[in-house]
Amino acid sequence: MRKKPWMTVLRLAVLAMMTALVFVSNYLRVTIPINIGGNTSFTLANIMCCLSGLLLGPMGGLASGLGSMLFDFTDPRFISEFWITFLTKGAMGLGAGLVMHSAQKRSQAGYVRCLIGAILGCVIYYILYFTKSYYYNALFVEGLQSGPALVTLAAKVPASLFNGIIAIAAAPPLCLAIRRALKRSHLELE
Repeated sequence: MRKKPWMTVLRLAVLAMMTALVFVSNYLRVTIPINIGGNTSFTLANIMCCLSGLLLGPMGGLASGLGSMLFDFTDPRFISEFWITFLTKGAMGLGAGLVMHSAQKRSQAGYVRCLIGAILGCVIYYILYFTKSYYYNALFVEGLQSGPALVTLAAKVPASLFNGIIAIAAAPPLCLAIRRALKRSHLELE
């Protein structure tokens, strides 16, 4: 039996499409300034980052990292931390993708596995995001003391919870719907 190549034209096309969708979805945001310093955002990009991992496995981390990093290049507020965004958002897609990769056959992975993948991706991302927000943004860039830096983190929690919950709720059913459509079209990502 001949083994399928790891990178197929379909997988490359989906990787490019998901990178573009992550990039565009970053523009769907409402930015809220925080009084002490910095800002927080309500965004739909996390849905696409999780979906990248759920559809592409660990390679989805590349799509979520690249798409988010490319968005940072278009906004002067974020360009200095593009490399951090690549790592944190990439880890989100990678975490979701590792759960899907561990399935015997991704096309048979059901809602529960997709949900676990989305949860893991979000947990990994928010651990990294809050760590970056505290050490890099608050202490290093803003020059805040530890107390005010923690207050800025607390101000980011509501938007972060909203973004995470929306990603966890939306990415699994989207993944299953896309996989069904690909299967009906005889286009399998495995």
